[in-house]
Amino acid sequence: MAEVLVLVDHVDGAVRKPTLELLTLARRIGDPVAVHLGAGADSAAPVLAEHGAVKVLAADAPEFADYLVVPKVDALQAAAAAVSPVAVLVPSSAEGKEIAARLALRLGSGIITDAVDVAAGDEGPVATQSVFAAAFTTRSRVTRGIPVITVKPNSAPVEAAPAAGTVEPLEVAFGELATGTKVVSRTPRQSTGRPELTEAAIVVSGGRGVNGAENFSLIEELADSLGAAVGASRAAVDAGWYPHSNQVGQTGKSVSPQLYIANGISGAIQHRAGMQTSKTIVAVNKDAEAPIFDLVDYGVVGDLFQVVPQLTAEVKARKG
Repeated sequence: MAEVLVLVDHVDGAVRKPTLELLTLARRIGDPVAVHLGAGADSAAPVLAEHGAVKVLAADAPEFADYLVVPKVDALQAAAAAVSPVAVLVPSSAEGKEIAARLALRLGSGIITDAVDVAAGDEGPVATQSVFAAAFTTRSRVTRGIPVITVKPNSAPVEAAPAAGTVEPLEVAFGELATGTKVVSRTPRQSTGRPELTEAAIVVSGGRGVNGAENFSLIEELADSLGAAVGASRAAVDAGWYPHSNQVGQTGKSVSPQLYIANGISGAIQHRAGMQTSKTIVAVNKDAEAPIFDLVDYGVVGDLFQVVPQLTAEVKARKG
């Protein structure tokens, strides 16, 4: 069976959930071959094997940690030359999309970004995208070269499918551009104890209707009761009520959770562009004519200061 390259997203060998989702999708179109760059391949290999990787191509070099993007492109190009895959799947993060674009250019191939599904087709892998505020679903394929596809987190279930997962060294020759942009310092992100926004299965967001930074505690309490990440609309971020790192929307982060709860968010296209592919959308807004209600699966017309505390209390009661 043809092989599919999957770029492993990890932190020192701890494999992140989007990679396991990519392995699920890769099995639909071929045999997954994981590409692990940096330290920790031996500890990551059993997890990758458990989720379907027939082998793990591993390369470790200072360039992967000390320089941005290009060393990983060099490595994926080397992996593509070694394997001749039917596709390359990459997590749809900001870095992942840049890696994918550079790789496609080098391979003379087409690229599809922000896919929400990948399936086998008669003439190659077919990617599904949700576009124009979820008004349309498109299905497309790359017609030239090796398809390079970035996939949004939470687009596929994580399914175990034990495979060999044999670790093999990947020889990488770094080009002149590999050392062009150096990382000179790092500041660890302060942990909130909540899931990463772009990877969370549940996201609870607040908007202009929250009416102040002090009121975001209502959003946080609901999120914590559900084990969810906290998001914010651009209006809330621009007002200084919540950090930009939590902004969901066209100029923020794109999320695709199983459940998205929008509180006091009108539903402007800027926000919808960042959460439209959520599997189930719930909105709480006192304006029955708010555009967000055109998008939701369930809508509550009411004051969030009454609805959200009641919802939080009900969640805690059912859990406890």
